[in-house]
Amino acid sequence: MNDLRDLYQEIILDHNKNPRNFKKLDDADRAAEGYNPLCGDHYWFYVKLDGEKIVDVGFHGAGCAISKSSASVMTSMAKGHTKDEFESVFQLFRSMITGESKFDEETLGKLAAFQGVCEHPSRVKCAILPWHTLHGALAGEAKATTE
Repeated sequence: MNDLRDLYQEIILDHNKNPRNFKKLDDADRAAEGYNPLCGDHYWFYVKLDGEKIVDVGFHGAGCAISKSSASVMTSMAKGHTKDEFESVFQLFRSMITGESKFDEETLGKLAAFQGVCEHPSRVKCAILPWHTLHGALAGEAKATTE
């Protein structure tokens, strides 16, 4: 179990130090701003669509290691999927991060690294903010918060 926790911690640290898709998309079809007033995490997400398919996604801003790595892993996962496929994973992730359900790496891949966040209630909003923001962008909403 400690080996698995170490691996998960490595994934989170790697995506925090070297976030994937940390960029603004000037040709984005949709964009949304996400803000957590309790801790100050603040990001902007950009999505380029081809019909229902997410062809590119980027984000920029600042926040804690949990929020930045969550955004990085999420954006890597979202590329190439449809909005409905993203919505399905969003629901699974939200269920896992709030402690409602547990999933293995086979089900969620690198997203399973965030499973332990549910043990720290003050960090749940950090991990879920990027998801709510991208979810909002895909729905045409310009803002998301964790309030």
